[in-house]
Amino acid sequence: MEPFVRWAGGKTWLIPHMADLLGEVHIEHYHEPFLGGGAIFFSLDHPKKSYLSDANSQLINTYIQVRDNPDGLIEEFQKFHNTEADYYRIREEITADCTIANAARFLFLNQTSYNGLYRVNRKGRYNVPYGFRDTWEYDVQRIRDASEKLKNTRITAGDFEVNKYRIKKNDLVFLDPPYTVSHNNNGFIAYNKNLFSLADQKRLKRFIEYIKRKGAFYILTNAAHATIREIFLTQGDRIIELQRSSLIGGKYAMRTTISEYIFTNIPEVNHE
Repeated sequence: MEPFVRWAGGKTWLIPHMADLLGEVHIEHYHEPFLGGGAIFFSLDHPKKSYLSDANSQLINTYIQVRDNPDGLIEEFQKFHNTEADYYRIREEITADCTIANAARFLFLNQTSYNGLYRVNRKGRYNVPYGFRDTWEYDVQRIRDASEKLKNTRITAGDFEVNKYRIKKNDLVFLDPPYTVSHNNNGFIAYNKNLFSLADQKRLKRFIEYIKRKGAFYILTNAAHATIREIFLTQGDRIIELQRSSLIGGKYAMRTTISEYIFTNIPEVNHE
């Protein structure tokens, strides 16, 4: 199913590859500590509990409201109108984090902003400009569908290690961190290196070693960059380089091809 939010860096492109990546392993519980739009979570079947988290507390509040009170969220969301004036008025409002009203505001801004970006200034205020999506319509059934999918989840705001001690044998941990370096050896991303530094990437490597010691599985997506390969390439694990098409820019966007690394300790299936 389709995620209910737009999210820059989302992993919809990876969904067709997931069956091959998972192979024949039996998964007990699912963990996704860089949740974002949750494209992979929503694409998989989860017979047991899932543990979802993200450092963005407003995003996590929205997920919780979708899970617990979808109809109340829809009622609040439908009060908004897709106009430039409404967008900037709503953007400047300050609301408490953990409320339905704030979740509705977050979802509206997400859907009508430029490229669905989430960006804040030094004061922590959302500052993405209006997206001028003139033909925008949002099917609120997406909220109800997401609510059903989220029923058996623990949703937490926090660092990627917040649910570390809940990882058990045969669990799957899907890791999609903010990219510290850009693709194809082009250097550092100035914005993301503050959000997720090279030191954080190395801490993530130690987290992966913990996952493996617990007898669990991991899948990591990251930029195809020599620095990333050096940090994460481990004997016995697989590295896969995939090329994908990416749309860069807004109204006059251009499509380009970029490479991504996939690291995993899931054994490759021999189809012979």
